[in-house]
Amino acid sequence: MARNSEASMPLLEHFAELRKRIFKSALFIIGFGAVGWSIYGRIIQKLTAPVCDLSQVSESGNCGILYINGVLGPIDLKFKISLIFGMIVASPIWLFQFWRFVSPALKRNEKKSSLIFVIFAVPFFLGGSYIGYRIMPLAVKLLLGFTPNSVSNLIKFDDYLIFVAQLVFVFGIAFELPVILTALNMVGILSGKTILKPWRFAVFGIMVFAAIFTPTGDPFTMLILAIPLICLYFLAGLLSVLRDRSKRSA
Repeated sequence: MARNSEASMPLLEHFAELRKRIFKSALFIIGFGAVGWSIYGRIIQKLTAPVCDLSQVSESGNCGILYINGVLGPIDLKFKISLIFGMIVASPIWLFQFWRFVSPALKRNEKKSSLIFVIFAVPFFLGGSYIGYRIMPLAVKLLLGFTPNSVSNLIKFDDYLIFVAQLVFVFGIAFELPVILTALNMVGILSGKTILKPWRFAVFGIMVFAAIFTPTGDPFTMLILAIPLICLYFLAGLLSVLRDRSKRSA
């Protein structure tokens, strides 16, 4: 029995560590979510701007009409938007907690790698999220452009919010690829050659990822996500190869 207990301890410790990381991340997400709750009106204006702007330039004069369904719809929407706002603003914290959990043991040199990971992971996530937000009006225009002139397009705000959140988060998470690859190289898990060797499969995988996870499904949005990811993948591999060579020559 003692031997079994000793064998199960590492797994239990991992679960305890995961719970601690999730708890810390959740506290900050809830805290920033409260901020989002207080500026809910401004966030709504930003989110609805693509649809409102498109209604002015559409050939039919009416691209889409957003609506909220049910008595509890408004409060439910406010909770969702506040939570999404909290997750985006708290990204430096939960990205750091994620890395602290997946990085092995965190020795002295690995702590330095963790700091570098967070320094680069945050701007890459926010940059990807910003790109996703900026192409949102174009995606909405493209999709709502298929609406016949003789009908009105009623858009449930919950569906629209899911569309926006998925677009923003997919771009944000996808832009973490080069940071994760470089970080794994820094802690000695992946070499530069290992990263670049399956480049054909990597490019194919990125294209499949972009096709599946972009909520619009159109080639335009897919390429906007896939092309930067492919470039960032090769950049991460090149930087890792150069770092491996500098380590061998040192």
